[in-house]
Amino acid sequence: MSDASFNNASFEKEAQFGDYFALLKPRVMTLVVFTALVGLLAAPVPVHPFIAFCAILFIAIGGGASGALNMWWDADIDAVMKRTQRRPIPSGRVTGDDALAIGLTLSAFSVVFLGLATNWVAAGLLAFTIFFYVVIYTMWLKRWTPQNIVIGGAAGAFPPMIGWAAATGGISVESILMFCLTFMWTPPHFWALALFMRSDYDDAGVPMLTVTHGRRSTRKHILAYTVLLAILAIATGVTSAGGPLYLTVAVVLNALFLKGAWDIWRRDEDMSEADNFAVERKFFKLSLLYLFAHFGAILIEAALERFGFVWGFWV
Repeated sequence: MSDASFNNASFEKEAQFGDYFALLKPRVMTLVVFTALVGLLAAPVPVHPFIAFCAILFIAIGGGASGALNMWWDADIDAVMKRTQRRPIPSGRVTGDDALAIGLTLSAFSVVFLGLATNWVAAGLLAFTIFFYVVIYTMWLKRWTPQNIVIGGAAGAFPPMIGWAAATGGISVESILMFCLTFMWTPPHFWALALFMRSDYDDAGVPMLTVTHGRRSTRKHILAYTVLLAILAIATGVTSAGGPLYLTVAVVLNALFLKGAWDIWRRDEDMSEADNFAVERKFFKLSLLYLFAHFGAILIEAALERFGFVWGFWV
């Protein structure tokens, strides 16, 4: 079979709406939407519900555009990794050209309309986030350095800052703290995944820390970053972004997170292989709850303050 006939056979079945939606990485978009919404609602400036809806919609579209451009560029390694082989491009349901066109169109649309709906500071942050994720992380860092997740994690940390800027027109200590919380959470979250998915990164030639420095080093890095994350997360509780509820959530979850990181650090490869990386998988699942719970607590603290509740007193 010729290359031309193979390509025609690959795409002879017309792509469905769900295939194009999958390009936008909806699971990642959920985190983007949630943290951006927290940033917007936690801001001290009230926002009209319709404007708030538009802001979150355009931020979500911008996040989806980043996902489409990421899949366009990474189609070659996605075809190799078991975790990503069923994505729209490597599975043959969507062409790379279509993904590129969708990503570029949605990027421009989301930035322009976020600026028109809110302000150009928020739009500028969204544009920079898309650029950082696609160019700095996807095209450069991901295939070049084992620090790809550390530096590239900034892309996923910007949404709460964008939400805050959409409400206030600027950046503050509170939005920077929310950025830092996501930024520091990203390495242990993805390194835990890499521990039990290392063969994927090996096969694709992606210089994840597990590939370049080994699992033993990765375990040490997870523990070190988790300690730093715990300090930051708990310290945030005594700032204007936190409060008693947030502090309680932070202390409990970070104690569990530190325990999980410690358990990972103590294990060797024989122990992990024996139970199919059960501890590492448990830590990864906890990391998903970790971020949602922290941002949920920030949101509740902001709502209580907005309604005049000051821990035991109504004013």
